[in-house]
Amino acid sequence: MNQGWQIDTDEQRRDVLTSVRNVALAAVQHYDLAWQRIELNKLSDTITFIIETERNERFLLRIHNKSRAKAEIRAEMMLLQALGSCGLIVPEGQVSRSGEYVLELVSDQGETLYVTLMKWLEGDLLSEAPTERQASNMGQLMARLHNAAAEFTPDGDHAFPTWGVDSFRKNMAKLEQYYPCFLSEKGWGMYQSAAAKIIADLEAMKKQPYNFGLIHADLHMENVIFKGEEAFPIDFARCGYGYYLYDIAGTILGLGGEHRRLFLEGYKSIRKLEEDYERPLASMFVMFMIENYCHHCSDPRETAGLNAEQPYAQAIIQSYLQERPFLFQPLEPIAVE
Repeated sequence: MNQGWQIDTDEQRRDVLTSVRNVALAAVQHYDLAWQRIELNKLSDTITFIIETERNERFLLRIHNKSRAKAEIRAEMMLLQALGSCGLIVPEGQVSRSGEYVLELVSDQGETLYVTLMKWLEGDLLSEAPTERQASNMGQLMARLHNAAAEFTPDGDHAFPTWGVDSFRKNMAKLEQYYPCFLSEKGWGMYQSAAAKIIADLEAMKKQPYNFGLIHADLHMENVIFKGEEAFPIDFARCGYGYYLYDIAGTILGLGGEHRRLFLEGYKSIRKLEEDYERPLASMFVMFMIENYCHHCSDPRETAGLNAEQPYAQAIIQSYLQERPFLFQPLEPIAVE
């Protein structure tokens, strides 16, 4: 949930796209690409273009604004290189003719933008709930990512963000400005109580090699592609340091109860979890859910969706505050006036 491009309105979207089109055309000249076609892919925290070449290859060109430091972007590219060397199939960063993984280009408006190029990873996004095997394989995938990332030692030119108490407090400060769009005062009070409990739990946790390290931090269902039953990760733009349970929470947030169990079984078949992991996992789960709302709350196009989700979100928060289990049990939606 990096604070990327300001695209909260259609006018802002048009302005941003106008400013980056020429940057994309200039960027491809820095790579050894016999390119034939450039197509806009997605506009979110980064603006991405699909590049097709004469050799029927596909690449992903990403244009970043300064919400991420150049050292952070370079760190992501180096991590991907390290994961690939461990045998994991991940998007491969491409170097420019000058040997750089991160280019600095200037837009027509005089803004300095960072550009990266990656080999397109073939696969399909799921259009429905995963199969049992797919859910288990996602858990195994995350465990392998955690094992491999633990072997990576950053050099002085790397700068990974850290996801924890400080970042959560910043998100809550943003949500405080926008919560009236989709929350009542009572609902906001419940969010604040949940946040206080989350922060207390995080501050009580001790960072150890077995529970804290480099994580993907955004492996939701739109960042996992499949070839049949096998799962592969994409979009490491939010990678950084955090609790492994936080990474797990971000994925199971988008899964149903039984699929959450299968995911965790898959994970534990590769990498151990501490015996009492369910309580801190519940805190990470609610934390990630609230952070998602923090990310989207400033975009008026998201307001209807945020409102629609609140009966379920409030049921989760209520159960969390009352110390009732909710990760694997179906909950009835509630209305908070």
